[in-house]
Amino acid sequence: MLALLMSFLVLSSLSKGQDTEGYLYTPRISQGYGNWSAAYEKAHAFVCQLTLTEKVNLTTQTGSGDSNNYTIGIIPRLNFRGLALDDSPTGVRSADYSSAYAAGLNLAMSWDRELMFLQSYGNGAEHKAKGINAAFAPVCGPLGRAPEGGRIWESYSPDPYLSGIAFGLSIAGMQAGGTIAIGKHFVLYEQEHFRQVEEWNDYGLAANITMNITEPYSSNADDRTLHELYLFPWYDAVYSGMAGVMCSYNQLNNTQACQNNHLLNDILKGEMGFQGFVVSDDGSQHSGVLSALAGMDMTIPGETSPNGQDGAGISFWGPNLTLSVLNGSVPEWRLDDMANRIMAAYFYLGEDMNFPELNFAEGTLATYGYEFPRASGDFQQINFHVDVRDDHATIIRNVGANSIVMLKNTNNALPLKAPKQLAIIGEDAGPSMYGPNGCSDRGCDNGTLAMGWGSGSTNFPYLVDPLMAIQMRALQDRTVVQYVLNNYDAPLIDSVVQQADACIVFGNADSGEGYIEVGGNYGDRNNLTLWLGTDELISEVAGNCSNTVVVIHAPGPIIMETWIENPNITAVLFAGLPGQESGNSLVDVLYGAVNPSGKLPWTIGKAREDYGTDILYNPNGPVPQIDFTEALFIDYRHFDEAGIEPRFEFGFGMSYTTFEYSNLQIEYLATPSSIVPSTGQTTVNPSICPSTSLNPADYTFPASISSLPFYIYPYLNENLTYTSNPAAPSPSIIPEAGGAQGGNPSLYDILYRISFTLQNTGGVAGQEVSQLYLELGNDEPVRQLRGFNKTMLQAGQSETVTIDVRRRDVTIWDVISQDWVEVTSLGTTIAVSVGASSRNLLLNGTIAAQSPASGPISDFMPTGTVTFDTPVPPMTSVMSAVVGPTTLISSSIPATTSPVQQASDGQPQQGLGSPVQQISDGQVQQPTAVQQISDGQVQATTAS
Repeated sequence: MLALLMSFLVLSSLSKGQDTEGYLYTPRISQGYGNWSAAYEKAHAFVCQLTLTEKVNLTTQTGSGDSNNYTIGIIPRLNFRGLALDDSPTGVRSADYSSAYAAGLNLAMSWDRELMFLQSYGNGAEHKAKGINAAFAPVCGPLGRAPEGGRIWESYSPDPYLSGIAFGLSIAGMQAGGTIAIGKHFVLYEQEHFRQVEEWNDYGLAANITMNITEPYSSNADDRTLHELYLFPWYDAVYSGMAGVMCSYNQLNNTQACQNNHLLNDILKGEMGFQGFVVSDDGSQHSGVLSALAGMDMTIPGETSPNGQDGAGISFWGPNLTLSVLNGSVPEWRLDDMANRIMAAYFYLGEDMNFPELNFAEGTLATYGYEFPRASGDFQQINFHVDVRDDHATIIRNVGANSIVMLKNTNNALPLKAPKQLAIIGEDAGPSMYGPNGCSDRGCDNGTLAMGWGSGSTNFPYLVDPLMAIQMRALQDRTVVQYVLNNYDAPLIDSVVQQADACIVFGNADSGEGYIEVGGNYGDRNNLTLWLGTDELISEVAGNCSNTVVVIHAPGPIIMETWIENPNITAVLFAGLPGQESGNSLVDVLYGAVNPSGKLPWTIGKAREDYGTDILYNPNGPVPQIDFTEALFIDYRHFDEAGIEPRFEFGFGMSYTTFEYSNLQIEYLATPSSIVPSTGQTTVNPSICPSTSLNPADYTFPASISSLPFYIYPYLNENLTYTSNPAAPSPSIIPEAGGAQGGNPSLYDILYRISFTLQNTGGVAGQEVSQLYLELGNDEPVRQLRGFNKTMLQAGQSETVTIDVRRRDVTIWDVISQDWVEVTSLGTTIAVSVGASSRNLLLNGTIAAQSPASGPISDFMPTGTVTFDTPVPPMTSVMSAVVGPTTLISSSIPATTSPVQQASDGQPQQGLGSPVQQISDGQVQQPTAVQQISDGQVQATTAS
């Protein structure tokens, strides 16, 4: 009854047709670039058969926990069974007989393009074999602004180039495996604290941290930082054919990410040429009409609150979207485009061709249960326990071994050579007393750590812990193995390690998603130290064993200063979060079957403060503001800029052999020139499908269907009345920076080829990750990674290594022209460096400037203040013509004195006319006491 009443109230609030608000939005309609054209033709033919409510069904999931079967896009009339969606980047979430893959972190640590693709292919294939049409993976948000960030282990690296390569290959691999890859989270989602109002306030910590919050935090970044750092990897993903994007929980410059027109319509679908669909996260949708107009295409799980906790079955969309089209708040062509994009992704992956039927239930492993658990309806077999693992364990083992980073190896302590006696110390060495899946969504730190916690986790089919794998190897060598898994039993530890030839001590730190708290860590880590007293444990072992090897499992950087220089610590291995084959991967490296070749994907500093960025742990207002004043300078870029000596630099990693670099050559493959802008295109009054009936009586609940409680349907209440005021569609413009999938095609032209000779000068075969860094001038970081190559060489072998440099690798973002500009056209000579890490650069050269120097194209804002760039792309004149002259009050972030004020959604505005107030969703509001927008959300007047 409550659900029906709430639904009626929301429907009633939507009965007023949209006025001029919709004119501020610029939805993009895609006809399908390049190899998407055939998929769009099929999608168009399919969507144009549908009724209005059937189209809405494609956009709105049926609610949290309502069904153990298909939950979106069910169209019985056409025998379309619907779509199944699931997490995660580490495997099929909540399923059995599927693999537990290494974290995205480990893919970055491997610097291995082939393994990035192969693991992702396996993950995609397993999702497909389980019947999952679309997977919420891979992850490139967070990028890793703060090393304490809870979900950086799901992602890759704070370096945009390394992340871009890994992200693009992961997208390509998953989709080659047969499932739609939904990249997440878009964008500037860099911490867990304050990402959701309900989640944070329910922790009940307000008494200790000053206040509850009223909105998710806002990440405030200037336009150049947004493009060059945080959007950079997303270009690679879109270029690789990414079919889905998940918009994030946070606000971007004080507009919700999932209703940010500038972000979704102008940048993602316009500038970057994204062809697929945009889907919300669970609880990241904050409006109905506005999110639809701003470019969101699908909502999951469908409710207005995370997991429906504020009202199961209550949706911004569903019946409200049906009504919004009928009353003109959402143009019919926008709904058509939403459905087109979803179905284009389906056809693009060939999912209409013998795609497996869904064969498991996400919420339970029981063989039998209710198909509709909330309603206790249709008891049947819901899990078929299909084994989809194939031989993917081999890939996982290879990723784990090839991603291990050796940080120290004094006097060739490693590899081990059949030691007479080993001491294995630390809880992280052994199994959890609860089993590998004993804590829901891996939300605890007990036993060896091979995966972080949250929705990015999956069930382990098994977990090979290090102790198990070492003992199996010890049987071959007749090695005595003693162990202590209690971190705090110093007397027993001392007695065991004093007998050993080598002592291996294990430690970890954990992190994850914000809905789970572990040891007072609310997703984000509270510190950068090891957990469970491991720093003290390492010192205890090293004080009694002169050959101590340290192994670390962690989601990100660890401060090691209390023990790293101890001479009794002879070797240190950083193993990340390697998945189900953890122990086997480690033994491969410990004993030399695999020569370590991993490199750090971030910097290990000597102190937490060295990083210059951190988590906002205490809200600085009801809507927490996180100001990215560091701009482009995070991780190694900051260390270089500030002259801070790290403990281990970005890109560092040791080997059992040695390498020599020589003979640098720079070949000019194409003459650099200004990027040719794409031709702007405007679509007015677009028509995708023939108009459907706009009579609400045609969309009431069918008598042939029995209604389930809390299940989200697209149908309207009977006898509903509304005021119709059809919205005129906004013009849709392709910016100069766009033009094709992945942005302007010329960005991917190969301009230069860097080559050099690499020789293995040691005694064993090994792989070396050669790294290319460029200095681009123009207020850019001192050096930026712009290429790498992982090369296998036998002892004594040499090889010519080549690294291609794309146009986009030598461009920077101009906030005035809203386009990419090659630095050589600005008179900048590019410094070229090649080496083994960001601070071990062994070869140097230059790429010549192409024109007289003209200085930097734009400046960053002054230190200590956050403002927003105010570009003036062609849309300004369009906006002015439609809306009329206005002056929009900026957000509550301090602004510089400027004649042109900037709206919080990043849209350029004319600085003319009388003041009109601005709310955080970017909608122009009349200056009255209380204001009403068309999706029924009441807004109070705001002040600057």
